[in-house]
Order: sequence, then structure tokens, then C-alpha cells
Amino acid sequence: MTTDTGFEESRRESVPDRLQHLLHAQPTLGPLAVLLLAVIVFSIINTRFLNPENLSLVLQQVTVIALLALGQTLIILTAGIDLSAGAIAVFSSILMANLAFEAGFPGVVALLAGLLFGTAMGAFNGVLVTWIKLPPFIVTLGTLSIFFALNSVVSGSETVRGSDLPAIMTWTGDTIPIGSFRLTYGSIIMLLLFGFFFYLLAHTAWGKHVRATGDDAEAARLAGIRTSRVLLSVYTVAGAIYAVAAWVLIGRLASADPNVGTEYNLDSITAVVLGGTSLFGGRGGVVGTLVGALIVGVFRNGLVLAGVQVVWQGFAIGLLVLLAVTIDQWIRKVRA
Repeated sequence: MTTDTGFEESRRESVPDRLQHLLHAQPTLGPLAVLLLAVIVFSIINTRFLNPENLSLVLQQVTVIALLALGQTLIILTAGIDLSAGAIAVFSSILMANLAFEAGFPGVVALLAGLLFGTAMGAFNGVLVTWIKLPPFIVTLGTLSIFFALNSVVSGSETVRGSDLPAIMTWTGDTIPIGSFRLTYGSIIMLLLFGFFFYLLAHTAWGKHVRATGDDAEAARLAGIRTSRVLLSVYTVAGAIYAVAAWVLIGRLASADPNVGTEYNLDSITAVVLGGTSLFGGRGGVVGTLVGALIVGVFRNGLVLAGVQVVWQGFAIGLLVLLAVTIDQWIRKVRA
């Protein structure tokens, strides 16, 4: 009798243990389950949710956040964080637009200048983190204020309309009709970048070094990995991705608006956390981040269709973040 009871208790205990090991090995499964459940619930609440036109809108709305979250993922994988992601994207968009509109630069030249400047801003964060050894949180908190201040100086707090810009600047907002579904070129760029960085993280030495640095920087250094160089490259690449997000942002808004982006930093971090990437570094990936960005978009869109007030939409997203961090802490305690 005692043996049977012990066996039953062992079986009951083994179920959460197996789930814990599964989520540790496959961190994307949890976010996928949440996304699927959200889609089912919101489609039941409002049948318009699954209309191709509405799904097109959801994808368009998450494209910029997903790109910012992609760069954020690379940094969080190294156990860092970037609070300046949104500021870099907005300033890069303003710089592109003003070079084309005010300075009269050709569209391609203005675009390349914005991309290079965004990359340089990411590299600047990386230099402060790796050479001066400042904590990433403090560095990016400071540059957040700096970049937003520069944004106001360059823009004069004025919006540049898309009609005043070269076609290439707003091209990312153009759509390809697929039946009733409309896919923007910006979304295509976003998906291609996610595929590219999935390959880099999974199949290249650089990707393995990024994960190793985040998992245990000292052990990685003793293993011969130049962790400072890895960190500098990660922040630089993230800056380049944010600059691409700036280009997509211009196409999405059909303008360059200096007053957007106040919520971009939080939303990008939210997407990464919901996607299963650990805030402590070393575990997670870009596929989960894409799913996390979609979760944010689905929840915001679904709650609007359900008639939920904006304040409660933020409340729901906040609860999701807390739940995701709690689950991450539980998964990190997995027993070998």
C-alpha cells in the first residue's frame, strides 16, 4: 500500500518535472501555446478577428516592434538589455527624412546615412558597455535620453510627411495583395531578417559565442571566447536592426514623426520576454521573439475588438509579462 502511494506521488511529481524539462529544452512551445489560445479566444469573442483584413493589420502593427525585439533579443541573450532601442529607431527615421527633405539628399543616400547612423548609435552603446565596463541598463538609460534629445533638435518637433519624401523612403509601407490579405514589404523584410538571424544563432560560431557569453561570461572567456568583442558586435548589429526598423516605421506611418516611440522600448522587451528568452541570458531565440511580438499584437487587437478600454489593455499585457518572467524563473530551476 505504501509502495503504491509512493509510486502515485512520484508520478504526480514527474508531470511538472517533465513539463519543466520540456520548456527548458524547447522555450518556444510555451509562447506558441499562448498565441494559439489567444487566437481561439478572440476569434470566439469577435468573429471579425480572423478576417484577412484584420490579420493583415495585426501583422503590420507588430512589424516595427518585432524588428526592435529582434535586436533586443541579441542583447538579452548576452544578459544585457537595451532601453534605447526605440530612441535609436525614431531618431534614425527623423535623420533619414530630414536629410532627404530638408538637406535635399537623394533618397538612397539619406536612407544609407540613417542606417549607418543607427548602427553607430548601437556601437556607441557597445563601446560604453565593453570598454568602460558600464552596466547595460545604465548605459542605455542614459543614451535613451540623449537620442530622444537629439531627435527633438534635428526634427524641430515637426513631422515630415510621406508625400514630401522620396518613394524609397516609404516603400516599406507598400503592400502586396494576397487575396484579401495585404502583406507589406516592411513585413517581408522583417521575416527575412528573423530567418537570417535564426540561422546565425543556430549554425554559426558567432551565434554560439553570443549564447555562451550570456550563459556564463567568465566561463566563455576562459574557453577562449573574446567576450568583449562579442558584446560589441551584438550592440552594433542591434543598432543596425533598429535602423532598419526606422525605415519600416516611415513606411508604416507614411511620415517621419518625432513624437512616436514612447512605448517601443517596453513593447520590444515584452515581446522578447513573452517569447521565452531568459532575461538572465543564454537561453531563448528569435523564433520565440517573433511569436512574442505576435502575442502582443494579437492581445492589443483582440482586446480592442472586444471593446476593452485602453487602460485595461495595458493591464493585461503587464500581467502577461509578470507571468512570463515567473515561468522563466521556474524553468531556470530545472534539475539535470
